[in-house]
Amino acid sequence: MKEFKLPDVGEGLTEAEIVRWHVKAGDPVKVNQTIVEIETAKAVVELPCPFEGVVAALLAEEGETVDVGRPIIAVDDGSPAPVPPPPADAPAGRAALADDMVPAVPAVPAEAGRNGTAAGGGEKRQPVLVGYGVKPGAAKRRPRKQPPAAPGAERSAVPDRPAAGPAPQAAAPGAESGGVPGPASAATGPGAAAGRVAVLAKPPVRKLAKDLGIDLAALTGTGPQGSITREDVHAAAAAPVRPAARTGAADEERIPVKGVRKATAQAMVASAFTAPHVTEFLQVDMTGTMEAVGRLRALDDFAGVRVSPLLLVAKALLVAVRRHPMINSVWDEAAQEIVVKHRVNLGIAAATPRGLLVPNVKDAQSLSLPELAAALAELAETARAGRTRPADMAGGTITITNVGVFGVDAGTPILNPGESAILALGQVRDMPWVVDGQIAVRKVCTLALSFDHRVVDGELGSLFLRDIGAMLEDPLRMLAWG
Repeated sequence: MKEFKLPDVGEGLTEAEIVRWHVKAGDPVKVNQTIVEIETAKAVVELPCPFEGVVAALLAEEGETVDVGRPIIAVDDGSPAPVPPPPADAPAGRAALADDMVPAVPAVPAEAGRNGTAAGGGEKRQPVLVGYGVKPGAAKRRPRKQPPAAPGAERSAVPDRPAAGPAPQAAAPGAESGGVPGPASAATGPGAAAGRVAVLAKPPVRKLAKDLGIDLAALTGTGPQGSITREDVHAAAAAPVRPAARTGAADEERIPVKGVRKATAQAMVASAFTAPHVTEFLQVDMTGTMEAVGRLRALDDFAGVRVSPLLLVAKALLVAVRRHPMINSVWDEAAQEIVVKHRVNLGIAAATPRGLLVPNVKDAQSLSLPELAAALAELAETARAGRTRPADMAGGTITITNVGVFGVDAGTPILNPGESAILALGQVRDMPWVVDGQIAVRKVCTLALSFDHRVVDGELGSLFLRDIGAMLEDPLRMLAWG
């Protein structure tokens, strides 16, 4: 039996949500067969199975958030089940319980199981479930602390048994001889409160409940085997005090913040309160750009590729980066250095059902215009289909966000963490414009550039934005400057 633990599929991943299982208990699986889809803080990722065998159990449910390193599936490949060592400080009167608490397992007859000793070798070892350690007596434990003895009373030399007192209570049905209580059995042993019920919850969940003042015994767990999860604790903490009786439909809805939305929120807060943002605006006559877009669409080189104003905006930005390389840099706080990037990994902010994603085109500065158009089209299609990989969103150096597709003129975009500039493209619409001293209707757009004022001063930001605007007003400048 082998267990597949949730791996770190991204840089510094700590948890992921189980989106959809492709297998169920009893299904045969092969090496590299896709078994599950998980949603990380960056993307939806398909995980292959590293073992061949039969699915013994799914250890995490769809919709559950799982920590990296936790087993998510058990595969029976013919090998013995792993037996974890017992904790050194297991509580008295009960066998050691690991993070994942499961009901006790009755002893297996000597003739059953494949984990026993060889024929003629004596008593077979009792198999145990994950989290229960080995059979009592197979491993030594640290002696527990005994309460002070009454005057004249003799202290027992055996650390795990009281020297005197009433006979131990009978084990609850289904409990092992080692004294492990079942999920609903009362705790026993000296000092245990009468009627105390064991709660299925991991130590981090217990700490969270303690910090939030939540009584775990009052909660109904939604995790495996009824265990209480972090979501259960957060839901209990956030639940409003409801009146005894209520009529009518609910007047609010609560949406768990997790996955991409959670990561985006954390990144935006970190960016907004770390880098000093400055935003500059520029209105641009885009009539020449819109005419160029129409002509490009008629060329065979762009057949099958959607050509939009974003393509020429991206090209103008790449040319401007070549003219002003400091804009494509980042502030290294730890080293107190400015790191200038010679490669432009152009990020394009994309709104998806999973939240805001910012995949980037690698080495965009080296692409021809048709290649750039194809790369942008593929990037957008992959993001909308939810197939963006974590690697596609790593290493960005500068970003464009197209708010014009939502009918918005301008905004103050927040920097993508690890970058020093982001350009917002507003909608292109007809507006009155002065041309050669005369009022005319032109295609006008507002550009907004936010930048990190530690790296980019006002002069550099203004020159960079002005150059982009000049190239969009007259696309021929891209040829002259590029």
